[in-house]
Amino acid sequence: MWKHHFPIFQHRPSWVYLDNAATTHKPKEVIDALVRFYAEDYATIHRAVYPESLAASDAYFVARQKVQHFIKAKSVEEIVFTRGTTSAINLLARSLAFTLSSGDEVAVSRLEHHSNLVPWQMACQHSGAHLKVIEPDTDGTLRWKEAIGPKTKIVAVAHMSNVTGQINPIREIAEWAHQHHALCVVDGAQAAPHIPIDVQQLGCDFYAFSGHKCYGPTGVGVLYGRHHLLDRLEPIEGGGDMIEQVFFDTTTYQKAPARFEAGTPPIASIIAFGHAIDFMESIGMSKIQQWGHMLAERAYQVLNNIPFCRILSPFPITSGPLLSFVIEGVHPFDLGTLLGAEQVAIRTGHLCAQPALRWFSLKEVCRLSIAIYNTLEDIEMFEKKLSKALVLLKRGVACYREGVGDSQNS
Repeated sequence: MWKHHFPIFQHRPSWVYLDNAATTHKPKEVIDALVRFYAEDYATIHRAVYPESLAASDAYFVARQKVQHFIKAKSVEEIVFTRGTTSAINLLARSLAFTLSSGDEVAVSRLEHHSNLVPWQMACQHSGAHLKVIEPDTDGTLRWKEAIGPKTKIVAVAHMSNVTGQINPIREIAEWAHQHHALCVVDGAQAAPHIPIDVQQLGCDFYAFSGHKCYGPTGVGVLYGRHHLLDRLEPIEGGGDMIEQVFFDTTTYQKAPARFEAGTPPIASIIAFGHAIDFMESIGMSKIQQWGHMLAERAYQVLNNIPFCRILSPFPITSGPLLSFVIEGVHPFDLGTLLGAEQVAIRTGHLCAQPALRWFSLKEVCRLSIAIYNTLEDIEMFEKKLSKALVLLKRGVACYREGVGDSQNS
C-alpha cells in the first residue's frame, strides 16, 4: 500500500525485505530532503548570522519540534539529538554513573539488547554499583516488581523486545520504580517505528530511539529526558556549542539540550529525520501499528504451520511486528543464506542479545520483522521461499547422511 513511496523497491521490485527491526528503508520525501539540503541549503547552525546559517538553524529547530510532537514530550528542551539509541543510552549511562555509588543497584532485564545492557554494566563497574537482573517468566513477562527495591537507583528496560516483540508495561514499571525513588530508562528503538509514543503517559524519565529504524537517515538518534533531570546531568563530551563561558581554570555549560550536543551535528540527517516523522504521522501511528500487527499475525500462521518450528514468543496483541524463530535441524545461517539467494531478507544470528538467547537455550535464531512498506504478498513470498529453502536443506542433510553412511560402510 505504501511501497511506492520507497525508491529502493522501484529499483529492486522483487526484493522481500523483512529485516526492519535492524534498519528501515527511506521514503522519497526523506531522500529528497537530504539531497536538497546538501545541494541547495547547506550551512552550519548556531554559529553565524548570515541568512543561510539562520535558515539551517531554524530547520534544525523545527526537526526538534517534530520529535517533541512525535513522542508527546512536554517541551522541546527535553529532546537531545544523538547518533542513535546506542549513543543515547551510553550518554545517559556515563553521566548517571557519577550519581551512583557502592551499594546502589541498576536493574536491567535479561531480555535487553546489548545497547541497553553493556552501558549499564560499564556504569556499574566504574561506580561500584551492582547490576541486578530483572528475570522473565516462562512467557517472557518481566518480573520487575521482584527486582526493584530500596537500593534501586535506575531501571532500564526495552519498550519492545527486539527478540520476542513483547511490549512491556512501561507505565506500571515506571510507577513502581518511582515508588522506590528510582529512575526509569526506556530503550524505545523497536517501539518508536510501530506504536504511538506518549512519554508523559508512559511516565518514564528517559526514552531513547533511533532515526534509521523510523525511515530516517543513519547517524541520528533521540534521547528524551525530563528537563529538570537533564539539567542535573553532567555532559560527557566537551567542545563547541555546548558551553557558556570557557576559561583555562573552569568552563560553564549551556542548559539542556545544547549541553549534550557538542560539535557540529549531522544537520542534514536531522532535518531529513524530521521529514521521516512527517511521513509516519501522515499515515498515522495507530494505522501503522494495525498494519504491522495484521502482517505479523499472518507471518505467525506461516511459521506455526512449519513442523518443528519454535517461535520464541506467542503473538498476542501486546507484541510488535517481529518474530524470532528456529527450526529443528536447520541452522539459522543456512536458512538465511538460502532465503537471501531467493531475494528474501531476514535477520540471523544472536540479534545483539546474547543473554536473552541463552535464556531460551539458543545461540542463534532467525528473525522476521515488518515495516509499513511490507505487504501480504511479501508474506506469501516468504512462505513460498521458506518452503523451497527447507526442501533444499533437508535434501542436503539427507545427502550428507547418506554420504557418511556410505563412507562408513566402505
